[in-house]
Amino acid sequence: SALELVPFAIKPLLRRAAAYEALERYSLAYVDYKTALQVDCSVQAAHDGVNRMTKALLEKDGVNWRQKLPPIPSVPISAQTRWSTPSAQAPGANTPPAAAPQGERDQTAAGMERARKLKEEGNELVKKGNHKKAVEKYSESLKLNKECATYTNRALCYLSLKQYKEAAQDCTEALKLDPKNVKALYRRAQALKELKDYKSSIADIKSLLKTEPKNTAALRLLQELNRA
Repeated sequence: SALELVPFAIKPLLRRAAAYEALERYSLAYVDYKTALQVDCSVQAAHDGVNRMTKALLEKDGVNWRQKLPPIPSVPISAQTRWSTPSAQAPGANTPPAAAPQGERDQTAAGMERARKLKEEGNELVKKGNHKKAVEKYSESLKLNKECATYTNRALCYLSLKQYKEAAQDCTEALKLDPKNVKALYRRAQALKELKDYKSSIADIKSLLKTEPKNTAALRLLQELNRA
C-alpha cells in the first residue's frame, strides 16, 4: 500500500480513514485522522474527520470511548509539516477556511445538538420496541441534520412496521451520503425482498459482500433470495 512506501503520507492516511469511516470502524478512522494531523496540523479534512469520529465514538462507546482506542502512532519530526512550510500534499491547506458568521455557527451547532438528542430519543424508543414513535423522533432529527445513521435507523423502524417502500427510500438516502454503508445496503435488500424486487435485492447484497465478504446475515439473506 501507499502507506508502506511513505509511512506518514497525508493522502493515503485520509483515504484509509475515509474507508474505515464508511465501514463504521470509527476508532481506526479516528487514529488515522489524528495521525494525519500530527503530520500536518493544517489539514481541514483531518480536523473534520476527528470531530465526526469523536461524536460517533461518544455515541457508540459512551464517555470512556478513548480507553477503547488502538494506540495512535507518534510521527517522527522528519515527517511533520510545519505551519511555516506550505504542505506539499495539500495545496492551499494552510489557508484557513472562510468562517461563517458567529450567529450562524451557533445556530448550526444548536441544530446539530438538537438533531443528535432527537436521534438518541429515537434509539431509546427502538430499544423499547416503540418503532412508530421512534420514526417521529428520527423524522424530526432529519429535518435538522441529514445523517446516514438516522436514515438507516428509521429504515429499521419502517421494516418492523412493514412499510417497505419507505424503508427502501431511507436506505437510498443513506447511500447517497455513504455509498458503501453496510446497514443501508442490507436493510434496503431486506425491503426490496419484501417488495418482491429480488434482482435489486441481490444486487445490494452483492455490493455489501464486496465490503464485508464474511457478513453472515448478508450471506444468509442471499441464500434466501436465491431460493425465492
